[in-house]
Amino acid sequence: MLSQQDQLELAACYIKQLRERVEGLQRAKEEQATTAPRTSSSAMTSLMIGLSLPVVELRDFGSSIEVVLISGLNKNFMFYEVINVLGEEGAEVVSASYSTVGDKVFHTIHAQVRFSRVGVETSRVWTRLQELIC
Repeated sequence: MLSQQDQLELAACYIKQLRERVEGLQRAKEEQATTAPRTSSSAMTSLMIGLSLPVVELRDFGSSIEVVLISGLNKNFMFYEVINVLGEEGAEVVSASYSTVGDKVFHTIHAQVRFSRVGVETSRVWTRLQELIC
């Protein structure tokens, strides 16, 4: 058993270590902020202008998948068809969202693999989504 005085000293030492760690992390964050290139919103807009639409992007995280679809306002597709493709390929949609920026519509879908042993063939999903959207 430690005495109350020893416990207070240990707590003070621990707090001091945490404070030093926080300060070190803050310094590292500030250094990274000054050295990392920043992309302005106008630069981002000019990047988006050069996109040939529609765009289908698929990220495989092992047990989950992220699908990003970028289309024009004039390109109509049924969103439920995209969700059906994912379901047919063994993924269960966890969340889906969209936003409109200018004349572009950004869809983001997060899905979990239903059966981890079987997985999802992402190249086949990508091909099917390309056929559906384009």
